Amino acid sequence: MANKYLDFISDEHLLSCINNLHQSYIKAKENISKKKFYSNKIDTFKLTFDSKFNDKNEKSIIENEIIRQVDKSINNSIGTFHEEVLGGIKGYERGNLSGFDIKATDNTLFADVKNKHNTMNSSAAESLFQKLARYADDYKSAKCYWVQILAKGSFKENWFGEINGKEYSHTRVFKISGDQFYYLLTGKKTAFYDLYKVLPTAIDDFLKQQTITNSKNKNSALDEIEKQAQKRNRSAFDQITFENFSYYLGFDKL
Repeated sequence: MANKYLDFISDEHLLSCINNLHQSYIKAKENISKKKFYSNKIDTFKLTFDSKFNDKNEKSIIENEIIRQVDKSINNSIGTFHEEVLGGIKGYERGNLSGFDIKATDNTLFADVKNKHNTMNSSAAESLFQKLARYADDYKSAKCYWVQILAKGSFKENWFGEINGKEYSHTRVFKISGDQFYYLLTGKKTAFYDLYKVLPTAIDDFLKQQTITNSKNKNSALDEIEKQAQKRNRSAFDQITFENFSYYLGFDKL
């Protein structure tokens, strides 16, 4: 029976990848308590400017800030989604905690997958190059790739140049864009595009199979803040500011 979605991975595998990402979304949204919301200091000056200049009320601005924090967590999960999809292609597997993200089952390819091209500082880039070079040295027929799912261009090229003041190069260490890596593993030029086009249908099909119940704890930060603000006769912004900066000069007056 022909696949409904993609010809390079099974329908079951794609739906499993979507399910895992869906669970990450649920977990990220449920975990935003006030304590977690405050884990990084909230810039209430920015919240005030956002509210006034964008003509948004305090509740809307706080909800947007919570969503922004959820998005930071989800970005990592999107990278995992691509690893899982790629690991379902025949002849390849996902590395999990093995030191690589994707490898060929015959050890002719190793890859480290990053969702965005700019997620590494120079020290991380140097460490990644050294790791890929070790794989290339250990496996003499292996080609090793730094995969940038969301890259600034479409490319597949040797990775060489100066990192942290040192020159690095290896004949079998490459950097490659997401579209080219999907092409490399599937043999299909439009594989990455095909995944993009089929996702809405696959996600809709997945959601139809779910019985979703809304958690009472979802994004509880806003409820906690509003209750405390009401009790203290403060605005929501003042409550956030007091709880984050009460030790600053003058802020104990809020």
